[in-house]
Amino acid sequence: MQQEDRFSQEENEALQFAREALRVEAEAVHRLSARIGETFAQALFLLEACQGKVITTGVGKSGIIARKLAATLTSIGQPAVFLHPTEALHGDLGLVTREDVVIALSNSGESEELLTLLPLLRARDIPLIAITGNLHSTLARYAHVTLDASVEREICPLNLAPTTSVVAALALSDALAMALQRRRHLSPEEYARNHPGGRLGRRLTLRVQDLLPPNGSALPHVAPNASFQEVVCELTAGHMGAVCVLDDTNHLLGLIAESDLRQAFLKYQQESFKLTAADMMNPNPILTLAPDQLAYEALQKMTQRPRPISVAPVLTEEGICLGLLRVNDLVKAGL
Repeated sequence: MQQEDRFSQEENEALQFAREALRVEAEAVHRLSARIGETFAQALFLLEACQGKVITTGVGKSGIIARKLAATLTSIGQPAVFLHPTEALHGDLGLVTREDVVIALSNSGESEELLTLLPLLRARDIPLIAITGNLHSTLARYAHVTLDASVEREICPLNLAPTTSVVAALALSDALAMALQRRRHLSPEEYARNHPGGRLGRRLTLRVQDLLPPNGSALPHVAPNASFQEVVCELTAGHMGAVCVLDDTNHLLGLIAESDLRQAFLKYQQESFKLTAADMMNPNPILTLAPDQLAYEALQKMTQRPRPISVAPVLTEEGICLGLLRVNDLVKAGL
């Protein structure tokens, strides 16, 4: 039985229409790729040469896309701001300087609020990029560069509500922003500096040392001659799943994980209580971490192995132990 059999004829017609709507919008976006050429390159050149900020503007649904474009440009390091055409006529035009570039979005290219703004921008000799569905519009005539975002039809059953045209404008503005990012060779680290609060930013900026307690506090450790009982007490009190064996200068001599303690007890039984930390420790831990190592890289190294590691010591180049880092700490950091 096909899934559609569970729906009424009216419901099936709605589902079929939704599929057709997605197909129409996808095809509209695909057709935009054939329009990427000299005009697009000219728009890209204006953005590359911009010494100030990019100002996006538009009204209605085009205004929403303009706001999104400004946010995208800002996130890749190009200062950008949205300017509402109406507010521009009541003082906000002071935001625009000769060093700026304006990107105006309008499907019809004849939005009344936007048209009032165009002569004012020309009087200030501001470079203007238009993204419009009407190459013969007033907006297109005023623009220094016009990008064609026209579509054959809206997916609205009445062919009225801005739908396909909005998707096309969004896709074209995204292509422009991403081409600019590529031209400027933005590195992942540079991108992350503008996204410190998100998961991507944390993965590209957070270091192992950022997750350690200050000054090595709360580091479970014992001396090499510590007794079995002392190791158990320190391991229990530390709640880290392991205890470091350090010399007098805090150099790591070995690591005792909970599994090492269990194995020692199973092997020596009652005689295990005579063991010292040096007898039970692993002098060559499977994994050690550097303080300046990316925390996300540490998470991958600890988990992407046949037997994941739950805790690892953090060492300086000289072998001084700065702390223990758990997988739980990395997960809690939002990586």
